[in-house]
Amino acid sequence: MTDTRENWSARSGFIIAAIGSAVGLGNIWRFPYVAYENGGGAFLIPYLVAIFAAGLPLLFLDYAVGHKFRKAPPTAYKKLMNAESLGWWQVMVTLMIGIYYASVLSWAGSYMFYSFGQQWGADTQAFFFNTYLQNGEGLSLGFVPTLFWGLVCVWVAVMLILYGGVRRGVELANKIFMPLLVILFSILVIQAVRLPGAVDGLNAFFTPNWEAMANYKVWLAAFGHIFFSLSVGFGIMLTYASYLKRKTNLTGSGVVVALANSSFEILAGIGVFAALGFMAFSSGAKVEDVVSGGIGLAFIAFPKIISSLGAGGDLFGFLFFASLTVAGITSMVSILQVPIAAFQDKLGWSHKKSVSIIAGGSAVISTLMFSTHSAITFVDIIDYFANNIGIVGGGLVSIILVSWLRRPLLKQLQAHINQYASIQLGASWNFLLTIVTPVSLLVALGLTINSIISEGYGSYPAHILWIVGGGTLAFFVVGAIALSLLKDRHPEEK
Repeated sequence: MTDTRENWSARSGFIIAAIGSAVGLGNIWRFPYVAYENGGGAFLIPYLVAIFAAGLPLLFLDYAVGHKFRKAPPTAYKKLMNAESLGWWQVMVTLMIGIYYASVLSWAGSYMFYSFGQQWGADTQAFFFNTYLQNGEGLSLGFVPTLFWGLVCVWVAVMLILYGGVRRGVELANKIFMPLLVILFSILVIQAVRLPGAVDGLNAFFTPNWEAMANYKVWLAAFGHIFFSLSVGFGIMLTYASYLKRKTNLTGSGVVVALANSSFEILAGIGVFAALGFMAFSSGAKVEDVVSGGIGLAFIAFPKIISSLGAGGDLFGFLFFASLTVAGITSMVSILQVPIAAFQDKLGWSHKKSVSIIAGGSAVISTLMFSTHSAITFVDIIDYFANNIGIVGGGLVSIILVSWLRRPLLKQLQAHINQYASIQLGASWNFLLTIVTPVSLLVALGLTINSIISEGYGSYPAHILWIVGGGTLAFFVVGAIALSLLKDRHPEEK
């Protein structure tokens, strides 16, 4: 049978799309905080070690499996080692991430417009939780119109890109949005470092705390962040590699993607902490007193900074939230491409049919769940379980199956990737995938599960945690088993 699978127009198209996937909301709001909390400048050492010891080896594994079999995770793992359910686990993870990711993306889009006139007022926390989200107690499913229309806009934009396919949709969108993101964020960083007190913020970010390096949690944080940051272990890079032409330098592409992603993260850290330094200067506080992570940084701390800038804050705020929105769109497109490709491979659906059913169905669920008073509760809990158990668990199982239980497969994948590689994989890659990467993932997963069982997560009551978090895990398990039992409706390629 003739290979009719879509291809990237060129290797550069794949690289920019892979960078677009890796560079997402987490790069801007997560990395600076993680680095600061884990030794500042000293964190860059375990971070770089994690890139080369775990991130790149797993990235190359994803590339090898996807490129060799030219399929999304379920069919690729089925062909590789009859482990289709593992592939569907990864698909379920991406589906769930896509459903809640749209919510955060819609918040960033809304705040682009709230920046003009700084509509959040003096109390940014009250505006975010009470006025914008209309956050309720417990699981409150009342309807919030503002959130609904924001989600509709996000899903319309993302689905239009996905309908364009790999070349005219995903690749074209990344060629437009990634340069735009770099321009927007570069302007933001230049503006931030010129603010009074910026140097104090940068000192807080880069000053090394060498004692922190003796703490195993710092190393776990570095390794954990890399898996999420590079989009490895849950089907995205595997799927993207399946659209590459057969004669492709996979290792060279991987190094470019990893270094581009890390460079943007450090750039984000400079911009964010320069702004936090200004905030500390303006309030007469220390930098450590104004630092917050995740959602608190993006939607509470940064609006305060923007308000402190006076009339110039409007542009600054627009640039920041536009950067979040653009980064989020490219990542979300890559996330949804995984289940779209998986159902095409499994059921023989056309591309448009797969987009309509998968992305359209996800859009309906997303708008129903995240236009409620419990939107942030759903986002927080699902994000924690999907990332720390879903992604880590799926990546761990894939590595153990290949490197521990079926060693000859690792040699086959190594030979495949080395055919046209500028950097040849050898004994060091084998060692890292056999020892370093699986052990770090196993420890991270074990500590996460133990923490949930013994301490819970956040301040959520146990029943809410297990309804939402347990429901998320059940979705992964049931989906993986049920879909793997479905009969293939796509003719086998010869």
